[in-house]
Amino acid sequence: MRSFFSILLLTLFISCNKENTSIPVQTEEDIIQYIEDNNLDATRSDSGLYYVIENQGTGDKPTSTSNVTVAYKGYFLDGSVFDPGSSEGITFNLQQVIAGWTEGITYFNEGGEGILLVPSNLGYGSQNYYGIPGGSVLVFDIKLLKVN
Repeated sequence: MRSFFSILLLTLFISCNKENTSIPVQTEEDIIQYIEDNNLDATRSDSGLYYVIENQGTGDKPTSTSNVTVAYKGYFLDGSVFDPGSSEGITFNLQQVIAGWTEGITYFNEGGEGILLVPSNLGYGSQNYYGIPGGSVLVFDIKLLKVN
């Protein structure tokens, strides 16, 4: 009886201790499915970044070392928001952000807007990062307000 009780406690401990320790890595197939499900006209870059240009914009085009002001919102493929962003925009150098933004923002001219679908290797990689599970694809609605 004591052995049965020990096994029961061990089983409960193990099952209660499995808080999202094995989050599946999202793949390019997940991005493609998202694009199809949302009827998006996306372009794939050589790096694996997918982007949608809803409005190209007419102003200056940034380089990967430009300072820019961007309004954005960040969410996962399931639609849950991990960063509500800023509609007024934030200013930063494109060398100070994830690789998906360094590349993706350069596809837009000032005033342009669209969507970036950032695979984990161009985002935060396989490690958890401030509430973003490792291996996550990140989706950003962006508007390039200004090339500074």
